[in-house]
Amino acid sequence: MPPAIPASAAVRHPSAPAGVSGAAPSASQAARAAARRRSMAPLEPVSPRARWVLGLAFFVVFIAVWSFFTLGGFVSPTFLASPVTMLKEGGLLFTEYGFHKDIGMTVWRVLGGFLLAAVVAVPLGIAMGAWKPVEAFFEPFVSFCRYLPASAFIPLLILWAGIGEAQKLLVIFIGSVFQITLMVAVTVGGARRDLVEAAYTLGAGNTGIVRRVLIPGAAPGIAETLRLVLGWAWTYVIVAELIGSSSGIGHMITDSQALLNTGQIIFGIIVIGVIGLVSDFAFKAANRRLFAWSTL
Repeated sequence: MPPAIPASAAVRHPSAPAGVSGAAPSASQAARAAARRRSMAPLEPVSPRARWVLGLAFFVVFIAVWSFFTLGGFVSPTFLASPVTMLKEGGLLFTEYGFHKDIGMTVWRVLGGFLLAAVVAVPLGIAMGAWKPVEAFFEPFVSFCRYLPASAFIPLLILWAGIGEAQKLLVIFIGSVFQITLMVAVTVGGARRDLVEAAYTLGAGNTGIVRRVLIPGAAPGIAETLRLVLGWAWTYVIVAELIGSSSGIGHMITDSQALLNTGQIIFGIIVIGVIGLVSDFAFKAANRRLFAWSTL
C-alpha cells in the first residue's frame, strides 16, 4: 500500500509555472494566452492602432532597405536615386518648376474622366443587374470592351480629339466605364431573393423593387466598386500624360526620364501614391459614414 500524501503537501498544477504551487492560471493570464493564440489566427481582426503601426512599419523597413543600397554605394545613382536625393529633387520641382500645377492638372483629369465614367456606368450597371434582358443585350459588348487596354485607344483618340484635355479624359473614361458597369451589374444582380420576394408580398411593384430593394442593398457594394476603379483611373491618366502632353505628373516623369533624373521620377511616383492613398482613405471614410450598416 503506497504511503499517504500529507494533506498539507502542495500539488503543482500541470500548467503552473515553476515556483508556483497549487494554483491554476488566473483569469488575466488566461486572457493574455488566448490573445496570443488569436493574434495570428486566420481572419482575426487587429485593432486600429495595430493596423496603423504595422502599416507604418512596412514603409520604415522599405525606406531603410532603399537607403542601405543607395547610400551604401551598392546601386548607381543613375539607376536609382537615394531617398535624400529624391527629397532634394522634389523640393526643386515645387520651388523652381511649378510642380503643384502639374499635380492639379493630373488630379483634375482623373476626377473628370472618372466622374464621366461613373455617370454613365452606374445607371447602366444597375439596369443590367436588375433586368436580365438589358443584361443579355449589353453584357457581351461590355465584357468584350473590358479586356481592351485603354492605352491602345490613345493613337485613335489623338486623331479624333487631338492632344488636348478631351483626349486624356476619354482615356480615363474608356479605361473605367466598362469596369464599373460590369462590377455594378454583378453587385445589383447578387441581391438576396428572399428580400425581393418579401417586397413583392408587401405589395411592391417592379419599379419599387429596384428603387427600394435592389439599389439600397447594392449601394455599399457600388461605392466600394467606385473606390477600386478610382485607383485604376490613376494608371490610365499617367499613360495618357506620357504621350502628347505638356503638363501633368506623367509629363514631368517623361521629361525627367530624358534627363536620367531618377530622383524626380521617383518623387513623381511617390506623389501619385500619396494622392491615391489619401483619396482611398477619404472614400473609405465616406462609405463608412453613408453605409454604416454595411460590413465593407
